Amino acid sequence: MTSVVHRPERAGTRHPVLTHEWAALLPELSLPSVPALPPEPRLLALNEPLAHELNLDVDALRSADGIRFLSGEPGDARPVAQVYAGHQWGRFQPILGDGRAALLGEIRDVDGRLRDVHVKGSGPTPMSRGDGYAVIGPMLREYLMGEAMHALGVPTTRALAVVATGAVRPMDGLPGAILVRTATSHVRYGSFEYVRVHGDLGLLRRLADLVIARHYPRAAGARHPYRALLTEIVEAVARLTADWMRLGFVHGVLSTDNVLVGAETIDYGPCAFLDTYEPDAFFSSIDEFGRYAHERQPEIMRWNLDRLGEAVAPLLHDDLAEALSIAADIVAGFGEAFARARREAFRRKLGLVGDVDAATVDKLTDAALALLADHGVDFTGFWRDLAAAAEGDERALRSRFLGEVLALEEWLVAWKAQGPDAAVIRAVNPVYIARNHIVEEVLQAATDGDLAPFDELVDLLRDPYTERPDARRFALPAPDGTPRHRTFCGT
Repeated sequence: MTSVVHRPERAGTRHPVLTHEWAALLPELSLPSVPALPPEPRLLALNEPLAHELNLDVDALRSADGIRFLSGEPGDARPVAQVYAGHQWGRFQPILGDGRAALLGEIRDVDGRLRDVHVKGSGPTPMSRGDGYAVIGPMLREYLMGEAMHALGVPTTRALAVVATGAVRPMDGLPGAILVRTATSHVRYGSFEYVRVHGDLGLLRRLADLVIARHYPRAAGARHPYRALLTEIVEAVARLTADWMRLGFVHGVLSTDNVLVGAETIDYGPCAFLDTYEPDAFFSSIDEFGRYAHERQPEIMRWNLDRLGEAVAPLLHDDLAEALSIAADIVAGFGEAFARARREAFRRKLGLVGDVDAATVDKLTDAALALLADHGVDFTGFWRDLAAAAEGDERALRSRFLGEVLALEEWLVAWKAQGPDAAVIRAVNPVYIARNHIVEEVLQAATDGDLAPFDELVDLLRDPYTERPDARRFALPAPDGTPRHRTFCGT
């Protein structure tokens, strides 16, 4: 099978599709797992741009052998369920792991970077807490959201494919599907938490060394490599969190088993984008108290980093008390790193170029967000409308507010005094995001057998900054009267 799906570098040369570095280097964090092969696999979506990045032959992936590979058929792969722990809703769970997923192995992309190939919804594993299967809608949702976030410049896991299984999920009778997900790695905060609770310093060191090699190679040359590693993770997570905030993205369930040390967004089941700007908005059906609300995401990511710091601490100093103090000091840098990343993100959203001081950027940002919250303004539309306003046409922007709004008038005067650049605004503020009501619409159509709306939306979201005259409805929030969007975990 390997020669079927991999594009050889030269004719007649056979290359294995997958390596198995994770399973070989960290066998303590893996359990052998054999995916349940679907009876009638059928390709629903193939990510051709990603396939090219991974040096895979698209035509071969569409073949019968290729579809079997995408369905999790082992071939040269040695599938494993990864073992990890995690704080879920603030409570520590000492063992979680891949309950309905398996890591098939790793592949090197065209730039020589190692990427995980991971199947989800492929049946029970040794870590299962349910039947291990998934269904069409949620798997296509992960595919769509990964592509949308990638196009918006947000570090993210991405789907290579979604395969219909030809069977129904036993628990609810819905049509089954398998997601083929790629990531720079699937090492979670909970991976470190699992090792830490078992007190295996050697394993903790090997895990940290793998993360350095795959994600943060500069740390290897530092005087204290593991301190440098934690510092780099804090910086990367601060940038990722600022990306979520600049786009009005709500992850939904930021437990430590749902966040990666490589700072890529993962697990799109309970996520949503804001329509009306509501800082305290949350959508998950099980987030009873808004723990993972939009405005709390920086706070919760700092909390998660504290848990990661505690897990990594034994590598930072021989004395544990001193080690914990060092970890806490490093993680405390998240506040400044996030403020800096947020400021630069909103500087661009505001179109501010040249020598505009930090205090002015922060003041304009905070005042704009207060305006949006006070008047229930569409988050994405407001920022995009600033481009026309910077060129002197304020009609679209003003139409989002009812009547004369003194605070808006004052804000526009202060903002325009900084000489905003319309081209910069259009370059970073999308026309199109994955609007919740439209996502649900196309997923329902796909579940019913019509993939055309899904394909159309994916195509649109891969080019979110280019306005299309025939796609106006995709830029609008949900119509008045639409029930509040709800998201679900474990779907």
